[in-house]
Amino acid sequence: MSTKPTKPPAVGPGEHAELHRQGAKAAARGEARATNPMFEEVNQPYATGESNNVWTERRDSWDRGHKSQIAPASEPLKSVKIAIPPLGPRDEALFGVTRLLTFAGARGLTEASGFFFERETRLYLVTSRHVLFDAESGHSPDRIEIEIHTDERDLTQMDRVSIPLYRKGVATWHQASDSGGEIDVATIQIDRDTMPTYFVLQPFKPQHLIVEFGHFDVGDRLAIPGFPLGFFDTVHHLPVVRQASIASFYGIRFQGQGLFLTDARMHRGSSGSPVLARLDGNDAGHRLWSLLGVHSSRMDMATRDLEQDESLGLNCAWYADVLMTLTVDNV
Repeated sequence: MSTKPTKPPAVGPGEHAELHRQGAKAAARGEARATNPMFEEVNQPYATGESNNVWTERRDSWDRGHKSQIAPASEPLKSVKIAIPPLGPRDEALFGVTRLLTFAGARGLTEASGFFFERETRLYLVTSRHVLFDAESGHSPDRIEIEIHTDERDLTQMDRVSIPLYRKGVATWHQASDSGGEIDVATIQIDRDTMPTYFVLQPFKPQHLIVEFGHFDVGDRLAIPGFPLGFFDTVHHLPVVRQASIASFYGIRFQGQGLFLTDARMHRGSSGSPVLARLDGNDAGHRLWSLLGVHSSRMDMATRDLEQDESLGLNCAWYADVLMTLTVDNV
């Protein structure tokens, strides 16, 4: 017999008042809005098991107390902004990558990475297929949540978008396969109507894909932005970037599969991260990323002696050109 999960209670008036008081005291001490304790990782919904709505109510109660000490009572309250430098062209490695949470109903399951890919007018989320479904481990979420910035001048402002993985029993995501078997990359087309009224992101596009494999060689430097072990800038909701290098012949299918190897220290939570190489110059006058692959998993040897041998430190990255197959209209 199945039971429906209990809906977390709303924040009561007593707790609202206490959070308001704490926010006011923080402002009086000269502390910035970013010190709101609700931004701490231990208070995030995935850590407490409570809904995003409850978290938002608590965050806003503290904020209102903080703002009440910033603006004079005779003046309308204005949003308290954290000073950040003027932004130039947005960097896809920061604003095109998102933290991804998987759920079974209200129960949080795993954390991973993903990135945005725009083709014509269509916007897609890209991640590893095993993040959305993995038969071997029994991982089978029914929805995901992604985080979206909502204010270009105040990066502490963000919203979460919930995306169902199935509608009427049919998967909303797509994966591909070739002669080497299944490809561990998946895409979901995002309904823009479900996005916040204003959102800040810089998606990758087909022009970020390479034209010739010969442009890159073994040992070339790479960058892999993501959320390893769920670690990130919890105040500004930005990824961290790991340094890597190409570790196999780029353009050749390693062991007959549509992937190449990278040499980098990677962790769980990075699955679905874009694998990037930097190119010099573009039409806008700033450096441009080339999207080489999608990070999937670490490569290891079944025969490795866990006591005597270190891990190889190698990882699988699926060639990014599969995105042109997975983002065809009405795929």
